[in-house]
Amino acid sequence: MAYILTISCADRTGIVAAVAGTLASIDGFILDSQQYADPDSMRFFMRIVFRGDGPAFPAKIDLIRNALHPVAADYAMDWQLRAQSVRPKMLIAVSKGGHCLNDQLHRWSTGTHSVDIVGVVSNHDTLRAMSEWHGVPFHHLPVDDSNRAEQEDAIVSLMAESGADYLVLARYMQILSPQLSQTLAGRAINIHHSFLPGFTGARPYHRAHARGVKLIGATAHFVTADLDEGPIIEQAVERVDHRHSVADMIRIGRDIEASVLARAVHMVGEQRVLIDGNKTVVFR
Repeated sequence: MAYILTISCADRTGIVAAVAGTLASIDGFILDSQQYADPDSMRFFMRIVFRGDGPAFPAKIDLIRNALHPVAADYAMDWQLRAQSVRPKMLIAVSKGGHCLNDQLHRWSTGTHSVDIVGVVSNHDTLRAMSEWHGVPFHHLPVDDSNRAEQEDAIVSLMAESGADYLVLARYMQILSPQLSQTLAGRAINIHHSFLPGFTGARPYHRAHARGVKLIGATAHFVTADLDEGPIIEQAVERVDHRHSVADMIRIGRDIEASVLARAVHMVGEQRVLIDGNKTVVFR
């Protein structure tokens, strides 16, 4: 069995040697290792995939954690360790547009995703049939200004009950409250139908068309209380020109949105994305 270890901490000399030495002391064999030292934030980031290769390798993951605790404490690390075979659980939030949800469900149902989808929540009933066809529980939670707090509490409860590690906003079309954004800091992923930081907010394709842009795109990012300002995970663009109508841009944009969100969720599922202030470090 292989394990994934991710680390972030203040940068200083000796981190790689200390971690590699600790793994070697328990007969850990490193399969893949990537690291990055951010010269701006002065923080160090690392992702290691390793397995056992000798009699000293612990039989249980808790014993591996115990072996890593001293070096983690010495360097004041924020760190996570999990078996590579364990897939994070995702609750997907949608409104009426189904292109991103359909792509996520297809990847999951065919076994090509790095996550498990444990439910779909929506403020509309439109996509119930799509979800239930894939055998995924669908939760209809209508929302307006009069019940927003209660509806968001219900989403948090669904995440707890299903064991969801992340909430994926797959064109949810609702703005999470500052309270929920804080509660789910680093655990809520949004797909924005624009190449951020340009054209934030609503109707970006209409505004892009009005400006005569030559590139349109999509951005997957972590949700924060600042609308469309969270750390960016993945982006992509497609070239357009004066012949493309708003409808053309929306059609092209939907394809980009689905693929960008899929890549972002997949990388998060493989623990390749570490938050660095208002940026991310992505180990591809």
